[in-house]
Amino acid sequence: TVDFANVKFAHTDIQRIGKKMDDFVKKNYAIKEGVVKAEHPFQNELMQAYKKEVKAFSYGSFNLLLPGSVLLTTGGVKAFSLENISGSYWKGDSSNVMLQRILGHAFKAEQDLKEFLEQLATAQERDHRRIGKELQLFQFDELSPGSPIFLPKGTIIYNELLQLLREQYRKRGYQEVITPQMFNKSLWETSGHWQHYKENMFVLPVDNTEFALKPMNCPSHLLIYNSTSHSYRDLPLRIADFCFLHRNEIRGTLGGMTRVRKMAQDDGHIFVMMEQVEEEMERVLDFIKYVYSETFKLSFSLELSTRPESAMGDKELWDKAESILKKILEKSSIPYKLSIGEGAFYGPKIDIHMKDALGRSHQCATIQLDFQLPKRFNAVYEGSDGKKHPVVMIHRAILGSLERFIAVITEHYAGKFPLWLSPVQVKLITVTDNQIQFAKEVYDKLFAAGIRVELNDKPETLPKKVRDAELERVNFIVTIGEKEVDKKTLAVRSRGGKVQFGVQVDAFVKDLQENIAKRTLDA
Repeated sequence: TVDFANVKFAHTDIQRIGKKMDDFVKKNYAIKEGVVKAEHPFQNELMQAYKKEVKAFSYGSFNLLLPGSVLLTTGGVKAFSLENISGSYWKGDSSNVMLQRILGHAFKAEQDLKEFLEQLATAQERDHRRIGKELQLFQFDELSPGSPIFLPKGTIIYNELLQLLREQYRKRGYQEVITPQMFNKSLWETSGHWQHYKENMFVLPVDNTEFALKPMNCPSHLLIYNSTSHSYRDLPLRIADFCFLHRNEIRGTLGGMTRVRKMAQDDGHIFVMMEQVEEEMERVLDFIKYVYSETFKLSFSLELSTRPESAMGDKELWDKAESILKKILEKSSIPYKLSIGEGAFYGPKIDIHMKDALGRSHQCATIQLDFQLPKRFNAVYEGSDGKKHPVVMIHRAILGSLERFIAVITEHYAGKFPLWLSPVQVKLITVTDNQIQFAKEVYDKLFAAGIRVELNDKPETLPKKVRDAELERVNFIVTIGEKEVDKKTLAVRSRGGKVQFGVQVDAFVKDLQENIAKRTLDA
């Protein structure tokens, strides 16, 4: 036997481990379910935590504990691949011991493995961390783990998304607010976060007491709601907020912009009467359809998550909330699945899962129906009967975390953003110095029209300039040579490689403006 606790694997050991796995597959050991005595503290901990869910298996001289079922024989693995060896804290907690993790995938057929590896290679090429660095969109620094730094070009994408949302907020009756970054712990005690979420919060000593950076906006929006009295005539009241949030995620779980400590959500809370819930939820779903289906042309499905064990409040209210959400989902005719016990501690939720160009699913948007927080804050309205009634609160985020959404669309588009979202929409290229004056005139006209344009008039070869622009994934490369100067026209090359000669400058500007205004995806 080998004491793996004292073995330090390196990436060079992958081939050796793979050969041993091949040996197990060829010998086709029977995998038997039985009783295995826990041999170390981790197995003991698993058995205590999962009890009947963990089963004992053995094959050859190996014993292991696993949840669920496994193959009947080791020969059932027809193809596998080992990709990496890395460190991992036990249960993802940095206060626990560091373990060694070997990442691999197994399949029933060689073709399945081949397709998987091809998709994996494509995913690595599209990794937002790689593209973000290449296009100078954002960066990361160990001085602030889990907090992306948006560079000027990445900030353009960020702000364009905010503009999209703000246009819709105006049309859909939202009022935007700006709320503080931290609050006294008494707020979080009232909301229940102190009791249910404190381990995920950054707690700070301030004024001889404890404050916390806010992990979410809902309690502060309840403060806004309670700052004035409300009648049934004021509802629905829709509040939107882009303020930064901080969550104390475990260091080992951080990854690029998909798992962060500092983020901003397109957060919104809607205060309604019970009889308005169904209509308002349908309005939120319509908002989601507009953004995902109409604007980005992304398919999505829905997931209804119900009451967790740590739920706050009366079960009757939970049942009522879940019943309303089910009715709305069934009426929407959008495919959805049920996740038992996965709701937030204050209410059930609908999560929106979008599919990217590689067929991967990402959870971004969410809608949550909440009877509990308003009750804890005594948030009420005066009804038509002159009596006070508890208000109902709808939590909703359309893009979700902007950091996560930008990561997802960066990989979805492989950095080739649609025209309206691109940091650089047009790249002007001169053939020689003789065209610089006309190129600057074109630049000024594009810039004045609101087009994001750059001019490359460096003393470099034309092929190099074109290649550099291609690597930057700009939407249009405009080449200006002697003919263009003589005729006062442009040679315009689209990202797809199609070239148009003799393009009038004013016509080019107008076409760009129209595409940007419509937020078309094919430009």
